[in-house]
Amino acid sequence: MRLARVIGTLVATQKVAALTGQKILMIQPVDEKQNDSGAPLAAVDTVQAGPGDLVYYVMAREAALALSDPVTPIDAAITGIVDQVNVSDRGINGRADIFKGPATGKGRGEA
Repeated sequence: MRLARVIGTLVATQKVAALTGQKILMIQPVDEKQNDSGAPLAAVDTVQAGPGDLVYYVMAREAALALSDPVTPIDAAITGIVDQVNVSDRGINGRADIFKGPATGKGRGEA
């Protein structure tokens, strides 16, 4: 999944029959801090997003699987609207970080 901001709509006078009735939106990919990241692209909207919404999308084969006809030739599909983004600058450095207890800093089962 990737994050993007909806920046507009796309109108196509001719398209594949499987896309009849599907809304296509222009999205601007963004990073986790919502800074632009890459070029805008067209994506089929499966969640009724609108201009200005922060969304997540999938590409390639996963995009086609988001539609009722999984062989529809599309490159990107919007699969969710983002309510909130929480970003922490501290990442997981290793397996031991995954199992650390928040209060003691020790791993599970350690005293």
